[in-house]
Amino acid sequence: MRPTTPLRLPEIVAHADWSTNPPGRQIAIARRVGARYTAAAPHAVGAIGALFETLQAEAGPGGTILLGVDFPIGLPAAYARAAGITAFRAVLPQLGHGKWREFYKPAEQPEQIRLTRPFFPARNGAVGAFTRGQLAAGLGVGHFDDLHRACDRGHPDRAAAAALFWTLGGNQVGKAAISGWRDLISPALRGAPGRGSEPLRLWPFDGTLATLLDKPSAIIAETYPGEIYGHLGLGIGARARSKRRQADRQADAKILAAQAAALDIDLADGFAAILADGFGADARGEDRFDAAVGLIGMINILRGNRAPGDPRDRERRTVEGWILGQAETPSQPSPTKGGGL
Repeated sequence: MRPTTPLRLPEIVAHADWSTNPPGRQIAIARRVGARYTAAAPHAVGAIGALFETLQAEAGPGGTILLGVDFPIGLPAAYARAAGITAFRAVLPQLGHGKWREFYKPAEQPEQIRLTRPFFPARNGAVGAFTRGQLAAGLGVGHFDDLHRACDRGHPDRAAAAALFWTLGGNQVGKAAISGWRDLISPALRGAPGRGSEPLRLWPFDGTLATLLDKPSAIIAETYPGEIYGHLGLGIGARARSKRRQADRQADAKILAAQAAALDIDLADGFAAILADGFGADARGEDRFDAAVGLIGMINILRGNRAPGDPRDRERRTVEGWILGQAETPSQPSPTKGGGL
């Protein structure tokens, strides 16, 4: 993707590697000082309800926040059509209430799957007990692949992302989406306490990134570290390289440090040390790594080295959403793995 015009720099840029397990929710935060950013070491998100308030305090009065989160924000078009949903932004605050009261409660058995209860399964079962075909049939779509959004589909630089509603296995994203929508975004959209003083806006549903950055606000954008690995030229994600191994994370430390320096990001002492160490030997190392990668990748976009990827397709702007920094193509290949509102 060709370099673009640099964007207005928000006072705070943050990236959260999201998980249903609280210790696995790690966030990296950078504060702008003049034209440079100072980034603190990744740490646990803590209380979800206080996140916006904390970031707003960091940004200061009238400050703008850009928060990237690595869970899906948007609905598969095939599902939305079946459910009569024409605008994700409009329906999101309603999910979990009224006719949508069971939306966030994953179905325990195939016969419980319905358009108002689309996540499945609630728990792991015996091998073969739950299948993707059961989920597709329960939601009335032709094939499981139809439950991928356009931005989830693989492209030459990375494999496909996981489908939203499937909640089985280590690669699933459904439970993280439930937590992110129910506990973070929806309360903020409804104006619950702790949101912070500036309006909350969702990219790309509320406008292009450039437009959203032009006025004080708190902006949330979907990210995908697997997409950003390629943007930054990292070895992680290549064959036989895994973010789960500390040695492989250490191998990318020099690249990340060089990228940060080129982007005028000053790493606080704690950040520089944990980067060189490969983000630690404990189970949270891969979460801290992705939080840091996401942060640097977001600032790379803000500096104009990569376009935000604002989708032009109307359905993607209003229903499906998009992944920050991913180039939009008219059509993308099928995944290779695993009266409306």
